[in-house]
Amino acid sequence: MRLQLLLPDYLPAYDENMLVNNQLIDAPSISVIIPVRDEAGAIANLLQEVLDKVGAIYRVQVIVVDDGSCDGTDKIVKQLAANDSRIILVRHAKRSNKSAALRTGAMIANSLWMATIDGDGENDPTDVLAMVAQIDATKVGKVGLVAGVRRHRTAGLGRLIASRIGNFVRQILLRDDCPDAACGLKVVLRPLFLAFPYFDSLHRYMPALTKCYGYETLHVLVDDRPRRVGRSKYNNSKRALVGIIDLLGVFWLLRRTTVRYYSSSKPTEYIKS
Repeated sequence: MRLQLLLPDYLPAYDENMLVNNQLIDAPSISVIIPVRDEAGAIANLLQEVLDKVGAIYRVQVIVVDDGSCDGTDKIVKQLAANDSRIILVRHAKRSNKSAALRTGAMIANSLWMATIDGDGENDPTDVLAMVAQIDATKVGKVGLVAGVRRHRTAGLGRLIASRIGNFVRQILLRDDCPDAACGLKVVLRPLFLAFPYFDSLHRYMPALTKCYGYETLHVLVDDRPRRVGRSKYNNSKRALVGIIDLLGVFWLLRRTTVRYYSSSKPTEYIKS
């Protein structure tokens, strides 16, 4: 059985803040959540890409959640939002984490489905279109999550090795059939995401929770672009230690959850974007 979600009585058919022209009045709406911290050099170009690419097909709402930036990222977004009502800036009062930023964005979003994308510019917003195309953005069905799987990884050797080891161990314990849980590109049913129990590394375990709550996950191959400005916020050793603790916690959580799987079939192929 699938988890019965509490859905709104209606979804807005029209929101003038999500339109760039009248041709999109009947288009599905998508909320794009972008968590950022000290990405002043990348955020402006990324926002323009999202609006130009996703906003050309869908009624888009772009929610930038600033998680304690010190480099003026929030000021850049605020200025852009003043000229485009599709952009919404939210700033955490104190530094939290990526999962907290995603949850903040999800609580503000007004679309049935939401896309998540990292704020460093490594994710290509064009891939969001291929991911949303796998579902009906106006309905709730069997699929609860469309997860990106990065091809041609551009990360350093240390991050790549750590990622592969983490994916291997996670698969043994959680059996979530996800080859790249750390990819920031995801399209998720928003009420389902809000039904997940919150913890600091929630974003890494969305495939496992989606499966546990009775919904299917689709995997789409996406591009991984090199970071052009700024630097990574991750430390491999610290990340590994926290990851082990989180993994054991999620393993316990899934064993204690009463909602059973909708499907346990392992995906045999990826969808190419």
